[in-house]
Amino acid sequence: MTLARWNPFREMEEILDRVNRNMAGRPRLQGDTSQETMSTADWTPSVDISETDREYRIKAEIPGVEKEDVDVSINQGVLVIHGVRKSEKEEKDEKYHRVERAYGSFVRSFTLPDDVDDDGIDARFKGGMLFLTLKKSEKAKPKSIKINVA
Repeated sequence: MTLARWNPFREMEEILDRVNRNMAGRPRLQGDTSQETMSTADWTPSVDISETDREYRIKAEIPGVEKEDVDVSINQGVLVIHGVRKSEKEEKDEKYHRVERAYGSFVRSFTLPDDVDDDGIDARFKGGMLFLTLKKSEKAKPKSIKINVA
């Protein structure tokens, strides 16, 4: 019998990993509360959201996902990014010691500000990244007015 030295920090990290994996599959509410839809996700991609005077930009990290497996939609002021990362074939002569990458479906949803122009949305996909550009409506853009002094 081999004695293994107990490492409480490693045990805590393993517990947190299990909790995070379990929470990723919990149902989430999306959209307007009057029309609730339940959705589950196997993993969640990370996103960056930024804003300029003219637009909002969303960058979603979705490596290993094909462009055809991603869907972006807007419904009642909620932007939804939905997709699937398909698992790779397991080789018969290969023995896995650890699998950390998550596979399956994902869903991210964001309530859009009132100043987003629904018709002015551009989506690009490159190198495992989804780039969304959401233009602000004309009435929301800052306007400068020259003041004449008499």
